Amino acid sequence: MRDLYILLQVVCLVPVVCGAAYQLLGLFAAYRFFARPSTDDAPDDDSWPPVTILRPVHGLDKNFAANMRSACLQDYPAYQVVFAVQRLDDPALPVLEEIAAEFGPDRVTLVAVDSEPVVNGKMQNLSNALSAARHDILLISDSDVHLRPDYLKAIVAPLRTSEAGFSCSLYRAGSAETWYEKLELLTLNADFTASILFAEITDASDFCLGSSVAFRRKDLEEIGGFEALADYLVEDYEMGRRFRKKGLKMALVPYFVDLVVDLEDPRQWWHHQVYWDQNTWAAQPVGFLFMVLTFAVPFALLFALLRLFDPIGMMVLAAVLAVRLGTAGVFAAHYLRDRATLRSLVYLPLRDLAGLLSWFTAIRKRTFIWRGHEFGLTREGRIVPRKVSP
Repeated sequence: MRDLYILLQVVCLVPVVCGAAYQLLGLFAAYRFFARPSTDDAPDDDSWPPVTILRPVHGLDKNFAANMRSACLQDYPAYQVVFAVQRLDDPALPVLEEIAAEFGPDRVTLVAVDSEPVVNGKMQNLSNALSAARHDILLISDSDVHLRPDYLKAIVAPLRTSEAGFSCSLYRAGSAETWYEKLELLTLNADFTASILFAEITDASDFCLGSSVAFRRKDLEEIGGFEALADYLVEDYEMGRRFRKKGLKMALVPYFVDLVVDLEDPRQWWHHQVYWDQNTWAAQPVGFLFMVLTFAVPFALLFALLRLFDPIGMMVLAAVLAVRLGTAGVFAAHYLRDRATLRSLVYLPLRDLAGLLSWFTAIRKRTFIWRGHEFGLTREGRIVPRKVSP
């Protein structure tokens, strides 16, 4: 019995050590990424290619009107914004019609097609939007993202050369008000963004950030268009994989777009946490399994519990909390430049405990929730079509 007791402690210490090391390496990766020399040459306005921004919409998100208008206020010489909705009674439609009238048809095109999601609703919506796109450079920007005026130049700049086949920007979550919205904020700002930078610096995994990605129309057509991605849960990863298979390189620009956190209740937060993990599980199953080794805080707590919170157990727990909160705090203050994340760090241990539970849930769960609809999911990460009433 004593041997089992010691073995359990040793097992707990593995993710404690690995997780703490991962947090430190993530902070180092952020330093390396943002220390890269800038290669931006500010060209004349005539040399910027015209762009179409595709914004799929489903319902009214928090700060919806401001988010939509931000796409129309870009400091960019020639671009079109296409708003697309899938329901003719969508509550967002009147707001979009007002914005379209404000900026005129040269700037804004509104596409409303009654096409409730059968598989990947976002891809269905984007397929409708693409029919109205006038330009060869396309950009996907989700409806819960607020864009600063310099965004378009930042993300399009790498496409002015032939070296980059597609470009993505980083996310920074904000506007979290409730405790569960703050947990969602920490998932993005204290975990997801840092892991993306770690993957970028180390080439540990491929990725494509579908909430903010720019590419050429001809490349999209050559991989089968949005229709070819319609039954993938992680459509952005699959799109990036196909681009890379064509020999295209991704450019990750050192620029943050502001993603607005909008959750109705704790249940929706939990569904979203599991959904995020299901995405990772479908895209990178091996990497997702090894993610358990990064949950330092839950296993440090279990280690301390096994030792009945004796001085050694408490010392390990305190050290892990110091590393976790310290690295997240430095990242938020120095790279995100976000005080809201700093104020939310008190929730980080709870988020990590919930993250471990979400990790277990995502492995076995074969359904997912998207925009209030439940879909089936195969073991290969493909969406099982849902029946839509006529």
